[in-house]
Amino acid sequence: MSTANINVRTDANLKAQAQKIFESIGLDLSTAVNLFLKQTVRVNNLPFVVGVSYVYPTENVTQKRVSRRGVWKGKYSLPDNFDAPLDDITISSP
Repeated sequence: MSTANINVRTDANLKAQAQKIFESIGLDLSTAVNLFLKQTVRVNNLPFVVGVSYVYPTENVTQKRVSRRGVWKGKYSLPDNFDAPLDDITISSP
């Protein structure tokens, strides 16, 4: 594999902050940039959403979505603690 150099101009403070984060997860800046490039190629797009902040749906909208899936129609029983084992989820027969 041949290598190529990339020169990027960025704010020194931004670079230092990013390097600190990368170091905390065991990466250097070069490896982090390569991960970004590889993921971009893999998904054939930016590997994250760019745009306005996500607006969380209201409880009513969420409840309608969940009820369409059957949770509020008595088809499923969900555990109170979502960290509980999957064995706690029961599905009633039709």
